[in-house]
Amino acid sequence: MPAQNLHDIPLTMIDGSERSFGEFKGKTVLVVNVASQCGFTPQYKALEKLYRKYAGKDFVVLGVPSNQFLSQEPGTDEDIQAFCSSTFDVTFPLTRKTDVRGRNQHPLYAELTKFKNGILPGFVKWNFEKFLVNDDGAVVARFAPTVEPDSEEVVTAIEKTLTP
Repeated sequence: MPAQNLHDIPLTMIDGSERSFGEFKGKTVLVVNVASQCGFTPQYKALEKLYRKYAGKDFVVLGVPSNQFLSQEPGTDEDIQAFCSSTFDVTFPLTRKTDVRGRNQHPLYAELTKFKNGILPGFVKWNFEKFLVNDDGAVVARFAPTVEPDSEEVVTAIEKTLTP
């Protein structure tokens, strides 16, 4: 199957609205598969901080809730939205809960996981993996769940991709 342009991929947001990744064309996007009951869940705080810090520079965080890793995102979309809002004051966009790997993998993740770097090639291995997509829709970096969103490594990569 030929590569799909990320901007053509449809997204169903957590509120049920239909959108597409194309809404982010011209922006740098940090795509993160998230979960509410994971040891990495506190990363929501740093993700929101990044989102607010760089939002004026055409940057967005896109959270993709997934229940594929030890059922650490068991709630409904409404539960997830309420948790993110009340616990971490999340304002960045979230998609509907979806599969990020396997037979029912969302097309967004089918494309994101084609990006190869030395330590994280292939399928998503755990919650809070991060993919950095530049303003043209190309994946330019991938970060392990253990890499904090506000780490120097991630911030430097984001700043390199931001539109001047």
